[in-house]
Amino acid sequence: MIGAAIQSLVDAVYPPQCAMCDARTAAEFSLCGACWRDTPFIEGLTCDACGCPLPGQPGTPGESDALCDDCLRVARPWMRGRAAFAYRDMGRRMVLGLKHGDRLELARVAAPWLLRAGRPIWSERPVLVPVPLHWRRLARRKYNQAAVLAQRLSELASADYMPDVLVRRRFTAPLDGHDRDARFRSLDGAIVPHASRGAQLQGRQVILLDDVMTSGATFAAATEACLAAGATEVCVLALARVTKDA
Repeated sequence: MIGAAIQSLVDAVYPPQCAMCDARTAAEFSLCGACWRDTPFIEGLTCDACGCPLPGQPGTPGESDALCDDCLRVARPWMRGRAAFAYRDMGRRMVLGLKHGDRLELARVAAPWLLRAGRPIWSERPVLVPVPLHWRRLARRKYNQAAVLAQRLSELASADYMPDVLVRRRFTAPLDGHDRDARFRSLDGAIVPHASRGAQLQGRQVILLDDVMTSGATFAAATEACLAAGATEVCVLALARVTKDA
């Protein structure tokens, strides 16, 4: 009772605000109606390998494992993939705020969306592994946004959070503006299992998590590392998916 009264007083003095603007909201770590409408959540029929939205409706016979054009052309080393929203509009603003704006609280906002998007690929108790950063980039940024997202997600769902089982052993320059082939060449062999902790993936189902999926090159490199460490299956989950209409 006392705790509820104190919380009510705090809410009266400092009412909850939208995570992306100054509008009031009913609860903390949420979006107002306008920002919610501007967030391009991925719903309906999606590519089973990367989570990209597809035309059509889910449940249509023969479309349970539908693939987008990219995933039909490029062999994916992982089994299945999903994403919460498209990388544009409010979705892009959120990713950039989390990644470059020190807006770590946005991971708490996004975690339920990741859980909803990831339900089709979730096993009974998977290993949740964030895509690693190279130590040089981590030193500059001070945090790995994928690890922040994965930790928040692990607090909502049954999973073993393992942030340090993979290592990014080679520094790669930012890949913005590079074509698909250049991205894959740059990341080939860049991610490996940790020398000792990587063995924890032996015989486990892994869900790899990252903030954005563009070509899939980073996820592919991380998937190969998980399989090399003995993982039985790897699925991927991104907060945002770059789409052709972005």
